[in-house]
Amino acid sequence: MNSPSNEREILALLQNPATQRQGFEKIVTAYGEQLYWQIRRMVLSHEDTNDLLQNTFIKAWTNIDYFRGDAKLSTWLYRIALNECLTFLNKQRASATISIDDPEADIVQKLESDPYFAGDRAQYLLQQALHTLPEKQRIVFNLKYYQDMKYEEMSEIFGTSVGALKASYHHAVKKIEKFLSDAD
Repeated sequence: MNSPSNEREILALLQNPATQRQGFEKIVTAYGEQLYWQIRRMVLSHEDTNDLLQNTFIKAWTNIDYFRGDAKLSTWLYRIALNECLTFLNKQRASATISIDDPEADIVQKLESDPYFAGDRAQYLLQQALHTLPEKQRIVFNLKYYQDMKYEEMSEIFGTSVGALKASYHHAVKKIEKFLSDAD
């Protein structure tokens, strides 16, 4: 994550119309890779991830004047990215012709057909396990496990208590452990 002084510098650039574009370029540089991987873990496909990342930054740019600095920039961006992902996944689910008997088939197909996925069997099984989780548990797990995000920061993103997030993470870990032990 970025340091508070770096974030203050970016915020100062954003507040001045003459330097706003420069400040936003710093946001893209500073947070682009983190957001890419957070989105990628939710949607799996590289192409979908790039589209959603672009949508996230477009939404952030068009709403930059509404960002007052109450939350950290990263929290604000994660919230936008999360909303973009959820909207995308809901649309995808509504139009999907996934077999009811085998909901993992779509995930397996996406992973196998993605030329950017070069994972070994363990990564492959973990991705399958993650996609058996309810959406909120999957997102909480991804933020905690991959981003090492603090529960307090997640609480700002979700508008949920720290206790509820800890419970979601705990349940996610238990379900993943069971999935992986059943796969052996």
